[in-house]
Amino acid sequence: MFADLHLHTNFSDGTYSPEELVAQAQRHGLAALALTDHDTIEGCPRTALACQAAGIEFIPGTELTAEQDRDELHILGYFIDIENPRFLLEIAQFQDVRQNRVREIVERLNRMNVPLEAAAVFDLAKCRAPGRPHVARALVEAGLCATLDEAFERFLKKNRPAWVPKFKISAADSIELIHQAGGVAVLAHPGLNRSDGVIPAMVEAGLDGIECFHTKHSRSTSERYLALADRFHLLVTGGSDCHGMTKGKPLMGSIKLAYQHVEKLRERAAEWGSVGAWKR
Repeated sequence: MFADLHLHTNFSDGTYSPEELVAQAQRHGLAALALTDHDTIEGCPRTALACQAAGIEFIPGTELTAEQDRDELHILGYFIDIENPRFLLEIAQFQDVRQNRVREIVERLNRMNVPLEAAAVFDLAKCRAPGRPHVARALVEAGLCATLDEAFERFLKKNRPAWVPKFKISAADSIELIHQAGGVAVLAHPGLNRSDGVIPAMVEAGLDGIECFHTKHSRSTSERYLALADRFHLLVTGGSDCHGMTKGKPLMGSIKLAYQHVEKLRERAAEWGSVGAWKR
């Protein structure tokens, strides 16, 4: 039995609908999956229903953007109570910031005589947590860029003319927000962020685990984080970080996490008071 604990749908910057995502998980023989869309749990109810029909265990989650010592980090929250009032209030604010970021990116594009409208991005995104990938897709659909890569290279990457900094809360605040919603807080893909140095401070702040296995982690990188997880008594997770057909790489199936790690996550979530209704 295996799981994939890092997946995105079109309620964030993925391309699969919840039903398409679950169909892919079923095709890969997964016993459990977690939906971890950026700054939203909007896709969780539909994914839960699709998982129930497919006989796959569903773990409600999210991926929050945070920072520690000026380093950008992504914090995964698992077994979130998606009806938790404070959590819903705060992520609604994160979503407002995301929408305003899109507007500012479009304004910068317009100042460069790139005639894209924010409404076109929001119409394409059809979600509460839009991001730069939606702007890139809108540029391609409007014929203003030939490919997503071109959109990022010309306009949207850091230090490009339409790049706008992303809002971040502190790592400690993100961990506390996840915990108060009954969730388990895990550091996502630390090998991508080169964030080893901030892990001790995050452990002090209550970090529960590390995503040791990730599509872009080499074997040696995974082994390094397994050793760090053991050193700091942290839970181990893993996931493909699948965003659907973006760049033609679904990625699901590239990471199959042993189910025993799901069981340990659930035990930790029980300590934080997670809602049992989400358990299969």
